[in-house]
Amino acid sequence: MKISVITICHNSENFIANTIYSVLAQSYPDIEYIVVDGHSQDKTVEIIRSFGTRIHKWISEPDTGLYDALNKGIEMATGDIIGFLHSDDLFANERVIEKVAAAFEKHETDSIYGDIQYVDQENIQKILTNRKSGNFHRWKFYLGWSPPHPTFYLKRNCYLKYGLFDTSFDIAGDYDSLLRFLMKNQISTLYIPDVRVKMRVGGVSNRTMKNIRKKWREDYRAMKQNGFGNLFTLFLKTMRPIAHFRKSPKYLFE
Repeated sequence: MKISVITICHNSENFIANTIYSVLAQSYPDIEYIVVDGHSQDKTVEIIRSFGTRIHKWISEPDTGLYDALNKGIEMATGDIIGFLHSDDLFANERVIEKVAAAFEKHETDSIYGDIQYVDQENIQKILTNRKSGNFHRWKFYLGWSPPHPTFYLKRNCYLKYGLFDTSFDIAGDYDSLLRFLMKNQISTLYIPDVRVKMRVGGVSNRTMKNIRKKWREDYRAMKQNGFGNLFTLFLKTMRPIAHFRKSPKYLFE
């Protein structure tokens, strides 16, 4: 079983090498690693190039945003399973993809997901919070829950059947895709209870109140687009990050 791991990046010279090393250190032998760079103007491309053929496919060219870049990676992928590791993030350990493959081989499922650990941007040993996802139930989406997208692995044929990311979104395209797959089309999924990704805090959707309001609007549009949810769902979804970061609230707005 081939698993495609896709990293997208843009002007990511500070962290991209750590991300790449995290993928290359995986114990699973049949990984197709793809890097999609958005025409970086710093040393990102130089760093990517330094890894040579250990990165199986990579491109550097302008794109129209995050989800356009992700779609390019999916279109380049030939693996049976597709997952993502963003340029600020790291795999939790060297056996993450091995466990992903084992889960797909053991269970009849279209997708799997796991847990995520939020860490300080500069000191990844500093754990800010652990997010345990829990088992999937459709009703949980109505309470603002969704599986953490960085831990979500999906059969490639599901992308071919149900579509790639909607590039009309700037922030909520991952949420829209999860609703499309899990709620609208009701594909099967399985929770594997282990930490899969260490995610540095400070994503674009949380940095300013302007972006937070934009995310609210896009989340609500994703709900309407997939025939699911209401304003109460949006309120509960908004409150979840506050619950996750109640001990370190400053990280919500950095």
